Amino acid sequence: MEISESTWAFIAKHRREDVRDVALHAKHDGDVDVPFALEQIAGWQRASLKLPDWASHDGLIFPPQVPMEQCSSQFTAQYKARLAQRLLDGEAVDDADDSPTSLVDLTGGFGVDFSYMSRVFDHAIYVEQRSILCGIARHNFPILGLGHAEIINDDSTAVLDTLGRASMIFLDPARRDDHGSRTYAIADCTPDVLTLKDTLLAKAPTVMVKLSPMLDWHKTITDFAGAVHEVHIVSTGNECKELLLVLGRGRCASPLVVCVNDGQVLSYKAGDNSDNQTPISDSALVACNTCNTEDLPAEESANGFDSSHWKYLYEPNASIMKAGCFAVLEQRFAVHHISPNSHLFVAAEPISDFPGRSFVIESIATMNKRELKQLLAGLTHANISVRNFPLTVAQLRKKLKLKDGGNTYLFATTDAQGRHLVLRTKKRKSGSL
Repeated sequence: MEISESTWAFIAKHRREDVRDVALHAKHDGDVDVPFALEQIAGWQRASLKLPDWASHDGLIFPPQVPMEQCSSQFTAQYKARLAQRLLDGEAVDDADDSPTSLVDLTGGFGVDFSYMSRVFDHAIYVEQRSILCGIARHNFPILGLGHAEIINDDSTAVLDTLGRASMIFLDPARRDDHGSRTYAIADCTPDVLTLKDTLLAKAPTVMVKLSPMLDWHKTITDFAGAVHEVHIVSTGNECKELLLVLGRGRCASPLVVCVNDGQVLSYKAGDNSDNQTPISDSALVACNTCNTEDLPAEESANGFDSSHWKYLYEPNASIMKAGCFAVLEQRFAVHHISPNSHLFVAAEPISDFPGRSFVIESIATMNKRELKQLLAGLTHANISVRNFPLTVAQLRKKLKLKDGGNTYLFATTDAQGRHLVLRTKKRKSGSL
């Protein structure tokens, strides 16, 4: 790609400025490719948040908006690289072959996942059918120090037919149809990994597939008919970003499930006695938080209600919620769920490594007016969450006459006896007991 020095200088001068202001007001000479420069300024600004390592390299070219939106973040790409290293090390233990290791990324895209994963291998092949992205990869990879990368501009299935043996194949099937609309079902993505499963595993003993976090991973395991050996549910900032499947040769009845949210990691075997609860879907989460307000009694009583052992409240992170492994939490962390549908947990003792947020419970009330008045004493602001509760956050905030914010966290939920409860809490400080 031939880019003038004037264009690079213009990009460097204005890349921290608002792109719209630059487009309207920035002065430039006739040698500046303004549309390209504006696209690069916008791309660098997105990368500075999503890919800070990449943004620190001068001279990289960023693609149009859609590939930038679709590409992995630095955190998720680095996670895949660590996973690839572990899988490669495990394969080496079982395989006496000391030939060079190789990665084939059949859906290269912008190349973020490839750039991190390829460093684990002796040789790496980037495959991408869009010529513009291949051109960007040819420009960027040397700057990123990927001298061992081979770039192939072709359709993934065509390359797969001619591909020799590889140590690992990686795919991130396109999740948009011909009209640009998002798709989620595996069979609707391109390429269709379900159809190619046997061919992929004939070429490589390990295949890693990145899928939409919206998928029902239990059904996905069933769809792959025993080929899934590991499931990784990857979140960052408590937002579920991607579902990673590790496919292997030989049938696996109980895949390893790994729930990751930044530094929090929980793993267990799917199908064992601890994985006996149905995961809550994203749509079900919305539904249980928007119930009919007519179901809410005007007055409730706390007679016979003993919560003296409820000292700490624990809220699982996004990956745990996606996995639905609530029985695993109870077994490993000595916590107890408030009710099977609330997905909030309580304990008498502080837990330092719970995979989620933790709070100190200050007081608990039912929806009885007198109890609520005592619970809200001195409170003008609060952060409110509802789980399995017949009011939305907005409705409850209006009812309690509280503004948003502050250091107090209110959790409204329903216990196993059907009582509507409000728990007043404060966040536990990291490392505090």
